Amino acid sequence: MPPLTDEERAVYEWQIWVPGFGETGQQKLRDASVLVSRVGGLGSVVAYELAAAGIGRLVLAHAGNIKPSDLNRQLLMTHAGLGTSRVESAQRRLKELNPRLEILSVAENLSEANAERLVGEVDLVVDCAPLFPERFAMNRQCIEQKKPLVDCAMYDLEGQVTTILPGETPCLACLYPEDPPSWRREFPVFGAVSGTIGCLGAMEAIKVLSGLGEPLAGTLLTYDLRDMTFRRRRLLKLDNCSVCGSTTDSGES
Repeated sequence: MPPLTDEERAVYEWQIWVPGFGETGQQKLRDASVLVSRVGGLGSVVAYELAAAGIGRLVLAHAGNIKPSDLNRQLLMTHAGLGTSRVESAQRRLKELNPRLEILSVAENLSEANAERLVGEVDLVVDCAPLFPERFAMNRQCIEQKKPLVDCAMYDLEGQVTTILPGETPCLACLYPEDPPSWRREFPVFGAVSGTIGCLGAMEAIKVLSGLGEPLAGTLLTYDLRDMTFRRRRLLKLDNCSVCGSTTDSGES
């Protein structure tokens, strides 16, 4: 791949100064591609921060049009865009920030029907979907295609994030062997809560792609912003997991 341009060096100068990142890390981001499943309250922030950091290519998957109830948290949507496509609004806003960014917009939600194709388009997946059939489809394809998966979620004032590395860590099906009945399509949330987990998820993607720091591999980070409590928990790999089977070493709870 070609080296960074003078324009890229100027835009990303301050993050290039980060120890352990440098121009090598920046070039890795520029040469990488990421799938963001849903660009709602969580995925909007993930996509925005990755675009700002200089990721080379984003695949955005989200069906439907902008509704008034989106506007308290979906930062890539606008009041003027009510009734228009979410992914088209997201693409427009991201290109305003980073015109060098390549974007593939897919006006579909992830499913068993399209997961193989969309995961195959990228180097890493960030899961921002609210429903488990979608999340399970991404997890399965990431394990099969050996693609890293950053899994993010929030509810009320709580959030969680973990990074799944196929062959090294437990997968999402180890954490949730079955679809949790309590998870719903609509739920209480502030934009600041989804934005917090979105920034953490974006940083995990940056770390995995660039080799910076230590990602949350096999570790679940949770928070409760009611009292600003953050916790880390080591995840346990299920030997009989229907998705990752015996492809990882057993962890400790």
